[in-house]
Amino acid sequence: MTSETSANSASPDSSEYSGHSEPLSDRSPHTFQVDLRGLVDLLSHHLYSSPRVYLRELLQNAVDAITARRAEQPDAPALVRLYADGGRLRVEDSGIGLTETDVHSLLATIGRSSKRDGAEGLASARAEFLGQFGIGLLACFVVAAEIRVVSRSARTPGAPPVEWCARDDGSYTVRTLPDSARPEPGTTVHLTARPGSADWLTEERVLSLARDFGSLLPYDVRVGEAAVTALPAPWDRPYPSPAARRVALGRHCHEQFGFSPLDAIDLDLPLAGIRGVAYVLPSAVSPAQRAGHRVHLKGMLLTDRADELLPDWAFFVRCVIDTDSLRPTASREALYADETLAAVREALGDRIRDWLTGLAAGDPERLAEFLSVHHLGVKSLARHDGAMLRTMLPWLPFETTDGRLSLEEFARRHPVVHFTRTVEEFRQVAPIASAQGIGVVNGGYTYDTELVERLPSVRPGTAVAELDADTVTAHLDSVDPAQELALGAFLAAARARLDPLGCDVALRAFHPLTVPALHLDDRAARHEQARAEAEGQADDLWAGILGSLRGSAPRARLVLNHLNPLIRRIGSLDSPELAATATEALYGQALLMAQRPLRPSDSALLNRAFIGLLEWATHPAAPGHSPADPQEDGR
Repeated sequence: MTSETSANSASPDSSEYSGHSEPLSDRSPHTFQVDLRGLVDLLSHHLYSSPRVYLRELLQNAVDAITARRAEQPDAPALVRLYADGGRLRVEDSGIGLTETDVHSLLATIGRSSKRDGAEGLASARAEFLGQFGIGLLACFVVAAEIRVVSRSARTPGAPPVEWCARDDGSYTVRTLPDSARPEPGTTVHLTARPGSADWLTEERVLSLARDFGSLLPYDVRVGEAAVTALPAPWDRPYPSPAARRVALGRHCHEQFGFSPLDAIDLDLPLAGIRGVAYVLPSAVSPAQRAGHRVHLKGMLLTDRADELLPDWAFFVRCVIDTDSLRPTASREALYADETLAAVREALGDRIRDWLTGLAAGDPERLAEFLSVHHLGVKSLARHDGAMLRTMLPWLPFETTDGRLSLEEFARRHPVVHFTRTVEEFRQVAPIASAQGIGVVNGGYTYDTELVERLPSVRPGTAVAELDADTVTAHLDSVDPAQELALGAFLAAARARLDPLGCDVALRAFHPLTVPALHLDDRAARHEQARAEAEGQADDLWAGILGSLRGSAPRARLVLNHLNPLIRRIGSLDSPELAATATEALYGQALLMAQRPLRPSDSALLNRAFIGLLEWATHPAAPGHSPADPQEDGR
């Protein structure tokens, strides 16, 4: 078998390298020779994802042949029949059929498409065909050792039936047959399985593949007596009530994707030739998980892994659509990325957006149920869509110091909406901020910080500010100067012990009084801390470079709670060394309470403080030891 593509492999300037002096125009062109075995291997291992596509190619050829015949004879029968017995498969269609000339031109030439070349005289009807790449029956060699085609042309009624028989070694024969071999126009394809591929030609497997690929085809397709097509499509069928339609679509979703949906969204784009439905997943999924949408092209399944069909934010739905406008890739197993696909993606996103808006306006209970599972997807959309953010403000949940609330409700309660950029920062300050009346939103979850920062654009007059250590400290009550002066020696020892860790010590009075110490920092402080650590471990050259980067950002601070009895007892210790060890223990406990990751130096400090306190506890006569005051402890 040879390609009809002829080409010169030499470039216009190749004569100076080839050693030939005759002009290029005098050379005779040669025709590429094709190794069919190698080409079949290329198809099966690189172009197609699975041998299963052989049945799609057979169905596609049959449907195209019927489409071609009906373009000339609108009342012609439209039948496709498949018969399988495990080692052989027979596919019969009532299509346009082929003459002997067509057979030589179309079946024996790799790369030619009847639709493209106009060999069937139907250029104006090209849009109705499924196949556009001329590979056709060649894909059947993935599972077949021999392909036999018997065809009779409907366009040339006097032409006799013709037989084309090809083997996977690249050889083929063509002969004419008596009229009795094929009395009516149409084509019959016979496949004989290659060793190891008989399972692909069993009746059960063929029926399963035919229904998967061809359930939406517009013609009567059967495997034996079993129907393949099921028209109209589930989303186009009439139902006695909306409830009955939801049940039917739910059943269809379970058959296609294996889950029962929260809801079904109609996807109807007449201008783009798209009809279908989007099913809302009943459980949360990762935004990074690529969705598998099912796309039918003119009724034939193109792919069940079309992850580029919807915008990235719509990861909470799975779609089934039928289209006649999107282009397939060469393998016909994916969508061609072009402007049409981009426009369809945006339009389908608009349909899902309209569905959300409709729920917000008319069905808040269903919206709340949806958001309890998929709020992340809506937040992703609302980041770039002001109208959607404005619509969803009363519904989208956020973690705050007042509990789980919408931004709308939270902004009504607090004149300034403070937020943290990380979950750790929120957990660090939430109990203290709540007790001091500071409203804080946890912006550490995906998209939350972006949405809080956009709040003033959709809710004019709302003040938004990032919460930092200075803001929290400013809301804590100062301690009487005389009392702070009395604890001066203790505070000096505590500051000296924590200074190498890049942490200051402050004394304040705040609630809840059960919290002895609070560790406060922000991103700038952590950056400065990391720089200082790197400078301490670097050689002279890098230490100088890192030293030049030293900033004026505030350092982290350990805020001691003067209302806590333990702090007052530690402040009255006679031993500066013991007070310093106790300070290290308070620092470590504050870090743990804030659920912050510990640096190696922090872990070493915790270990040192723990051992030091154990040693002190096991030597009651040690300097600075005094029994606890029962009244102060509340015992």
